[in-house]
Amino acid sequence: MNISKADLQKETFYKTSRSGGKGGQNVNKVSSKVELLFSVNNSALFTDDEKQRLNEKLQARLNKDGYVQVICDEERSQYLNKEKALERLMGLLTRSLQVQKPRKATKPSKKAKAERLDNKKIQSAKKEGRKRNFDV
Repeated sequence: MNISKADLQKETFYKTSRSGGKGGQNVNKVSSKVELLFSVNNSALFTDDEKQRLNEKLQARLNKDGYVQVICDEERSQYLNKEKALERLMGLLTRSLQVQKPRKATKPSKKAKAERLDNKKIQSAKKEGRKRNFDV
């Protein structure tokens, strides 16, 4: 993925609100909570194939309008929260665009099968030796 932060920032928009939790006057007065919204379908940064892959992978993260939503309210500064939200979005998009290699099915080797069976025989013999013979 060769998308820069600046290109991504052009296609996102932010909503800000007052953050909850501890902080006293700062929490009550300053809108530091940032909600970043990004539309995968309206983006010019991705090809149709990439958009389809992103929509599949980010299905749980999309809201009803089709936007990817990233919320950040960790910092006291709105600017820092915007930067963190953008970093999270970049990480989310890069992870979603990675294609995993398909798993190749393999069979256990003859030696591994033989070892497993030998271990089973040894374990069985151990347990057989613990039994008491009540027929005598």
